[in-house]
Amino acid sequence: MDIFADREWTDWLPTYAWAIEHREGVIVVDTGQSTHLLEQARRSLHPYIRWQARFQIEPEQELGPQLKALGIGPRDVRQVMLTHLHIDHDAGLRHFPHSKICIAAGEIAKARGVMGTLRGYLPQRWPDWFSPSPLVLDDGPHGPFRASKRLTRDGDVVAVATPGHTADHISVIVDDGDVAFFLAGDTSYDEALMLAGKVDGVSASAAASGATLGAIRDFARQRPTVYLPTHDPMSGGRFARRQIVPLFGQAGKPG
Repeated sequence: MDIFADREWTDWLPTYAWAIEHREGVIVVDTGQSTHLLEQARRSLHPYIRWQARFQIEPEQELGPQLKALGIGPRDVRQVMLTHLHIDHDAGLRHFPHSKICIAAGEIAKARGVMGTLRGYLPQRWPDWFSPSPLVLDDGPHGPFRASKRLTRDGDVVAVATPGHTADHISVIVDDGDVAFFLAGDTSYDEALMLAGKVDGVSASAAASGATLGAIRDFARQRPTVYLPTHDPMSGGRFARRQIVPLFGQAGKPG
């Protein structure tokens, strides 16, 4: 209820999506917002979608046109991984009718039907052809993360369980030699909040979110990590500079 009582708005924030150019094929992580859903969002009867979130996007800013400008066509994308099924992460699905769409199995189950709508998902707006492949994190722990799944044969791209923002939220770790890129979805809205261990925004479980933020900090202490949340205005700059989280090599502190 705090969300509806609070009348302050953030500044405009970006919505990042990521393309991993891998020898096994391009993997896209999240698909961003889309212009064709803006009017639908405005008319939505869901109170959060209608009154507590605002979106601003032009057609050329959608993921499909941006990938095309980079020379990546829709048939080049082997797999689309969604961190979760909120509108600002899955609205660009329409650009990938030929790709394998993967989502955590529990996320798919919670997003469907009337209960899914009450939880803030909008399943009625998914493309008619949408038939996602459930991602089962059955490869065991990955560092401090309790469950994981290799997305490539040699394990240099891995999905890990990062519950909190949604109960089955996942993040994707890309091992790029000297650093790991942590494609974080909505584990936190920016790096400073992760470092502070402050649970922000909408969360299915504040306790789970806090534990996930702790696991990310532990990972960043063990491995040089570039942390890239979806809505952090600094994510693009950190990505370009390969700027690691300032925790590497430090000992952990009990919470």
